[in-house]
Formats: sequence, structure tokens, C-alpha cells
Amino acid sequence: MLYATTPAAEKRRLLRERLATGELLRFPGAFNPLSARLIEQKGFEGVYISGAVLSADLGLPDIGLTTLTEVADRGQQIARMTDLPAIIDADTGFGEPMNVARTIQTLEDAGIAGTHIEDQINPKRCGHLDGKAVVDADTAIKRIRAAADARRDPNFLIMARTDIRAVEGMDAAVDRAKALVDAGADAIFPEAMRTLEEFAAVRAAVDVPILANMTEFGKSDLFSVDQLRDVGVNIVIWPVSLLRIAMGAAGRALDTLIDEGHLTSKLGEMQHRADLYELIDYEQYNSFDTSIFNFTITKD
Repeated sequence: MLYATTPAAEKRRLLRERLATGELLRFPGAFNPLSARLIEQKGFEGVYISGAVLSADLGLPDIGLTTLTEVADRGQQIARMTDLPAIIDADTGFGEPMNVARTIQTLEDAGIAGTHIEDQINPKRCGHLDGKAVVDADTAIKRIRAAADARRDPNFLIMARTDIRAVEGMDAAVDRAKALVDAGADAIFPEAMRTLEEFAAVRAAVDVPILANMTEFGKSDLFSVDQLRDVGVNIVIWPVSLLRIAMGAAGRALDTLIDEGHLTSKLGEMQHRADLYELIDYEQYNSFDTSIFNFTITKD
């Protein structure tokens, strides 16, 4: 009731334990707190919080317009609703290395289990669009060092995302990944890999967990969990998928409302009221409220 029962530090510890086994962990993207509860209910291992989704939620493009406060506040709302660990997208860290340090501590305070900092220049671009530019190796390394030095919980996962594959090629991506691990990254997020072989090359180059981004309409094919597991991927995210599905369904429902004047034909596609109440634990709220605030009116 109200929030998850597992403390943030315990979520981080358990995430580290599971990553250490080498298994593949599935992190669908939550677009709001309720969808995070649904991800947990369905049996996934974690929740991902996408910067692109946070931007879209505010009606903004994913070009670095969101602030640390907006991201941390939304991350806290989502993370508190699930016992699963949540990894959040922190873009380029919201500024220079000192800003990156503040970002890490703010996200720790928000109950997040981990984050990734990328090596794009500001303003950044969606990782699967053309026209990206990346910072030099020295700047990328300083960001990750600042993040690693700033964290207070050693189990807070600091992931380095590199977008250099689309700019300078695969050899540069491997070299950048190695340098970022040396700088203190706990995991590597190689963005916009095109083939399974490219994921395998990153896997062979570093001895930390790697993440695969299975976003639709991007540079990567939509590989299956089994395919990614076979090449040594440890975390797979579907960052925008649930938002895309929800918005697609909403658009079709509005079309039906225009065409038919009611939504009777869509009832089978809707979440039932009973399922919603179960997901938000309505009965426990009711029981709690009744136990502490109940009275009878007596006549004198």
C-alpha cells in the first residue's frame, strides 16, 4: 500500500546480485507509476525509465530539454510503486562533471537502482536518429569518473552509454567501451548496435554487464530475448514500447468514438475496473482507512 516495501538500497543490492550471475534481465519501459506495477505483476526483473518517454510525457522531443528535477521527480514516482529495481536514463548527466555528480546523488535519493550517462554532446539526440555527435574520450571519461566518485551507495549501478558506433564505427565503439569501464562504469550500454555480432564484439571487449536497447523503428533489429542471451547480453530494455502501444490504442479508441459515438466495441480491449483496483491494491487502502478512521453516530 502507498509504495513498495523493499527499500531502495535493497533493490540495488539484489540487482547487483542478479547481474553477477550473468543471466539476462528484462526491463520493459514504464511510462507512469501504474505501468511499473503492471511490469512487476507480469513477472519481469526490472523497470526501465526512458528519457524519451519522460520528454514525450511533457510534450517535448528527446533533445535534452528535460531537467534533472523533472527526471528525478518522475523517476521517484515510478520507482516507489514497485519492488523491482528501476534504471533511469540521465542523458548526458545534465551538465558538466560536477552536474553529473549531483545527478547521481539526486537519483540515489529518488530511490533509483541505477542510471546511464551517455557520451553525446549537448544538446543530445535520440540514439537511433542520424546526425548525432559525441564528445571526445577525455570528456566522456570525466563524466563517468564524476558519477562513480559521487555515489554514496556502492551498489548504485553506473552505466556508461556510448553512441559512438553511429558516428565513428564499431572499432571506435569497442575502444570507447573499454575506456569507460576503466573510468569506473559498472556496465556498458552500446547504443544503436545493428547486428548480434556487434553486441557480441562489445561483450568480448569488456568484463562488465552490457545492455541491449530494443526500441522499435530504430537502427537495431528487434532481436529476441533468447538471441540476446546467446551473445552475452545481460540487460534488455524496451524503452518506449508500452507508451507506443498505449498511444496507438488511445488513437484507435478516439477514432472509434468519432465513428460510432460510443466505445462499446472497445470494452474487450480495456483494463477492467476490477483489474485496476487489484493493481493499485484498492482493498488494502480501504481496510487501512477503515481501521484508523471509523465512527458511529449515536443518539443522546
